[in-house]
Amino acid sequence: MSHTIIQQLAETYAYLHHHGFTEARTGIVLGTGLGDFVQKMEVRVAIPYHDIPHFPVSTVEFHKGQLLLGTIGKQVVMAMQGRFHYYEGYSMAEITFPIRLMKMLGVERLLLSNAAGGMNPDFKKGDLVILSDHIHMQTENPLRGMNDPQFGPRFPDMSCPYDEALSQSIHAAGAAHGVVFKTGVYVSVNGPSLETRAEYRHLRAAGADMVGMSTVPEVIVANQVGLPCAAVSVITDECDPDHLQPVDISDIIAVAGMADKKLSTVLAAMVSGFA
Repeated sequence: MSHTIIQQLAETYAYLHHHGFTEARTGIVLGTGLGDFVQKMEVRVAIPYHDIPHFPVSTVEFHKGQLLLGTIGKQVVMAMQGRFHYYEGYSMAEITFPIRLMKMLGVERLLLSNAAGGMNPDFKKGDLVILSDHIHMQTENPLRGMNDPQFGPRFPDMSCPYDEALSQSIHAAGAAHGVVFKTGVYVSVNGPSLETRAEYRHLRAAGADMVGMSTVPEVIVANQVGLPCAAVSVITDECDPDHLQPVDISDIIAVAGMADKKLSTVLAAMVSGFA
């Protein structure tokens, strides 16, 4: 990791420390079309990304682009309303900058959400799927480059990238609210073009249940810095290569929005129950 990034992290930390962000113990990354969680928060501070020193700025029109500090019950939460993607032109270091920052600010657990295409024939539009594992097929690994020992090992173990206790907590909170969660393997690709029929067959044959363009770089860095994490995909389209239909991004956002209310209710209940 370059000296420049370490210096930038220190300066961003100082800025957010001044605004009280060191009080948060739970970090949330909200993906495409997934914003209802914010309504469950009592927001104390909302800072647009472009006002935060060295923070990337979301260029995706349906990502809000602000960092929130607030409470759910007695829990103080830091939430990213919109994330960064490789297809936007950002480096992996920039995409994962907020995850390193959360760890520095005292966050103890990380919850992530995303919109994904369902390749498993058992997955239907609107299904909620907890990630049990992933396949990283993006061009670059976020740990490429110089490594600073203060951020963790050069070769972090990835045998269990998603914290089993956190994932079970999501299942339990879902059951308590009548919301069913499936489990599956997520594959991350560069994007932004959607996949061809042949690519869906290839990814499915590789062992993936759903495909998206985010999350995995953040999870890799979370594992390096020792930040337990869990992630949920909202299945926004069914990717059956034998019956493939054209997909419009507005339809994906609409499906994510409908599932968002269920997911946000469950995650808020789960977070409020943390000790």
